[in-house]
Amino acid sequence: LCAIIHYLVRGQLGWFGLTVACVVPGYAAQLLSIFWFRADGRPPGCWLLVLHLLQLGLWKRYWDVLRMAAKTGGSAHAGEVLTQHGDVCVLRLLEALLQTLPHLLLQAYVVAAVDPASFIPGVSAGLSLLSLAWALVSYSRFSCLLKPGHLCPPASAILCLLLWRMGMLGTRVLALVLFARLYSFWVFAVAGVHWLLMSFWLVAQQTDIVAQPCRWRLFNCLVGAVYIFCYVNVRPGPSKHRVAVFYSVST
Repeated sequence: LCAIIHYLVRGQLGWFGLTVACVVPGYAAQLLSIFWFRADGRPPGCWLLVLHLLQLGLWKRYWDVLRMAAKTGGSAHAGEVLTQHGDVCVLRLLEALLQTLPHLLLQAYVVAAVDPASFIPGVSAGLSLLSLAWALVSYSRFSCLLKPGHLCPPASAILCLLLWRMGMLGTRVLALVLFARLYSFWVFAVAGVHWLLMSFWLVAQQTDIVAQPCRWRLFNCLVGAVYIFCYVNVRPGPSKHRVAVFYSVST
């Protein structure tokens, strides 16, 4: 919001429009959240719809999880708390990939190629990087909690995961931004080749999360686009070999 106001006040309508456009994909996560409320037997009222329209629907879900955890004391309805926590982690990751990541790329390009002394776009890019990294860490933590016999990772492990994600995302975003600054639209060719390689690799793994063929292909294409920036484990079981292949191709 501060970045939008910053560009509007300075009369940079091009960057203002692009920054506003980065907000729009985030409504996909808000719409999915409404559908999930309805599927859970909680038809959304006017107030809940207004919250989602203001892109505050996920904050409402976080509040519900905290309130339920406080009421139950982490024992009586632990399974229900974990389910709701998983829903908000998945929705938050989707929102981060659709909204925060494009915003991060845009603001990083402004700082690197247009106005290096601009303070607000730099702060906005840094906070977007932190937000995206935290969404990935939250998803990883929830995936760990789903495994039988696994306990909640300690704070030190979560901090290390956060720093690792920020370093990985930061270097990839910086590399793409600097490449775009030097070679302009050729960056799309490089990203496109990487996206195709990752998508074919996912198809070769026979990822069976989605049953329908059309949705299965779409899912692999979307995850392949995500793999331009970071690795997200979408299959059960040990992932060290898949991570090794991912880094080998990406580097």
